[in-house]
Amino acid sequence: MYSRIPQVYRPGNAIAVLCAAALLCLGANAAETKGKKGGAQTTHASKDKKAGRIRFEKGSGETRAERDRRLQRECKGMPNAGACLGYGS
Repeated sequence: MYSRIPQVYRPGNAIAVLCAAALLCLGANAAETKGKKGGAQTTHASKDKKAGRIRFEKGSGETRAERDRRLQRECKGMPNAGACLGYGS
């Protein structure tokens, strides 16, 4: 009598899954060894360089007084909510 084999247990699928798992393991191993080699070099390079400061932009470039005047002008007659909170009518 013919017995039907479920599609999950067919040999072609098992081979494909094993190949995919092997490729993933090889890729992870290569990335791990690359990280180990690069880590030793970066520690020497970081000792030679001084730590740089992070510079932030000061925003829109308008002063507090300019912003207040702009909001008073733009929020005339608008509801007192959102960006116009404190400036609306």
